[in-house]
Amino acid sequence: MRIAGVAIACVLAASVLVSIRRYYHPDTGFTALIGFPSADEDEAPAMAGVPHYTNPGAGSYDGQFYAQRALDPLLRDPRTDRAMDLAPFRARRILFSWTAYLAGLGRPRWILEAYALQNVIAWLVLALLLTRWLPVWTPRGLAAWTACVCSHGLLWSLRFALLDGPSLALTVYGIRLAEQGRAVASAAIVGINGLGRETNALGVLAQPSPRSRRDLLRLAVAAVLVVLPLLVWEDYLRSIYRSTIFAGANAPSKLPGADFSATLIAAARRASLPDLLILGPLAIQAAYIIARVRRWRDPWWRVGAGYVLLLLVLGGVLVTPATGAITRVLLPLTVAFNVMLMRESTWWRFWPLLVAGNLDVVPGWSIL
Repeated sequence: MRIAGVAIACVLAASVLVSIRRYYHPDTGFTALIGFPSADEDEAPAMAGVPHYTNPGAGSYDGQFYAQRALDPLLRDPRTDRAMDLAPFRARRILFSWTAYLAGLGRPRWILEAYALQNVIAWLVLALLLTRWLPVWTPRGLAAWTACVCSHGLLWSLRFALLDGPSLALTVYGIRLAEQGRAVASAAIVGINGLGRETNALGVLAQPSPRSRRDLLRLAVAAVLVVLPLLVWEDYLRSIYRSTIFAGANAPSKLPGADFSATLIAAARRASLPDLLILGPLAIQAAYIIARVRRWRDPWWRVGAGYVLLLLVLGGVLVTPATGAITRVLLPLTVAFNVMLMRESTWWRFWPLLVAGNLDVVPGWSIL
């Protein structure tokens, strides 16, 4: 079974890469993954003359904004802001624009190519990292691993070159470091990851609970490492955007979980199978994490619980399945659910929950 499981995992990975290969075009490389719109009158000046694939209508998506940010990584050209909506909001999530700039050696064409492909690299790294908890050489591990790497949110991020796949890879790596007792290194990874998406800071919950004064000091150092990169970058942004720095940050105006519950109930009333296949598994994942509160010492439980709380405060736009946002934002919850599910001792708990909690794989696979 060990050889067969590894072989199946390799075939699945190869099939994903073959699907990605379809987005390659000789003149524009892999930029079809980014989601540039067909109309280019609002493109950043640095895009002028740079070959890139344009997508008609629904083919455009948010990756275009972060790719263009990568062409001006320190926000020196105010004309770049005209190429995107909510420019200060996009600027806060700068990490993977920086990595694309560095990988592209500052050359616009290479930068776009690097940005398009970093999700693919992150997907491969994540697939390897997850084998630590989800061994593909066992039936259970292979099934849970497949559910994670083929989840709706991860494949959506892969298809449209978004921030969520690379963010998840760093989150998982941060949890691995925490489990190894390398708390400071884990906090440093979480702090850097927070520059990719603010919610990535929830990875700090993997830090072990303190049992001594030394542990308290370690937690204090970890807190500084997590917060400092965000504070420094936000201060830099404030010097540029002033009062508009918090654009796109809307406080929830309803009871916790109200938007998610209303959207799920509405989908059930309409008997909308695609929506139910996306929202239903998240509800099961959240309920499972809550039901396993006795495992609160497990880093994966604490991170999963953090994302359950996040689920409860997500607004209407984010919980709408059509945007693809909710499964992307809650990717760490999906992984935490599957990792913890692996520890169930009985098959009659594991397999039904695995299937019910990962039905989003069905609409997910169609994305590529």
